Amino acid sequence: MAFEQAAIKVEKEKEFAELKGAINRAFAPEAVERFLDEVLSAGLRVRDLDGVLAKGALEGAGALVGRRAKDLYEALPVTDRAQMKEFYLFKIEEADPELRRKYHRLYQYY
Repeated sequence: MAFEQAAIKVEKEKEFAELKGAINRAFAPEAVERFLDEVLSAGLRVRDLDGVLAKGALEGAGALVGRRAKDLYEALPVTDRAQMKEFYLFKIEEADPELRRKYHRLYQYY
């Protein structure tokens, strides 16, 4: 029997979609290196979503304009935040292996 993730309804769809779109744009092939440079210059690890949001890395990479990613995230209820964090962690693991080698310090756990 294969693992199947339970479907949890998103409560704040507008904010969720806006933040999810920003994360998708940040990890688009033409933008991911700029995003990783933002995370690196902020002195963060890429898996630290709270830090990435607090330092404005999505905005700095041009993935979100006119709104703060941190404000969008904080507007979400706990269940939506958990789904967003899971989505973000999934996206960082999808990055090209060559980029992951180049930015290996960002991907380290400690």
